[in-house]
Amino acid sequence: MDPIQTVHVKLMASDLLSSTVWPSKPPCFTRKGRPISRAETVGVVVSHERKDKFLRFLVDDGSGCIPCILWLNHYCLTSHGGSSDLDLMAEMTLKQSEIVQLGELVRVRGRITIYRGMLQITVRDVVVERDPNAEVLHWLDCIRLAKQCYDLLPAVTLPRSVLNPPQDGSDR
Repeated sequence: MDPIQTVHVKLMASDLLSSTVWPSKPPCFTRKGRPISRAETVGVVVSHERKDKFLRFLVDDGSGCIPCILWLNHYCLTSHGGSSDLDLMAEMTLKQSEIVQLGELVRVRGRITIYRGMLQITVRDVVVERDPNAEVLHWLDCIRLAKQCYDLLPAVTLPRSVLNPPQDGSDR
């Protein structure tokens, strides 16, 4: 298993939106041949639409707009005698939904999902960035990580026959 598949990969919108989708259950996403399942991005909220069950918003990082969805229906689950964990999750989700406002610089982390053929981030957490340099620092992090980590091919495990070829000249 590729280690970057299990972490929030710092991506710019152009990288995320150009990821390859492999039709499987659940869908698998790859960036330059490496599987990814979670992403982190920083950008300005340029659109938001709140419904009873979700908050849908767009984050613009300068290279494109990433659709994000924050599910609010955790709160509905708690009304039927849910656990205290669900109460806490519902409370956190409602607080996060209130901070997503037009023009805010936000950091979003979550699962990469597909809806109606479009990639989106199903939000795990969203925070408002108070440092105006956060977006530029995120760009620099994305470039550095791409060169030093993400764009490198994963280690290939070679068969034993390739590592230790027969010494007697036979092909076996």
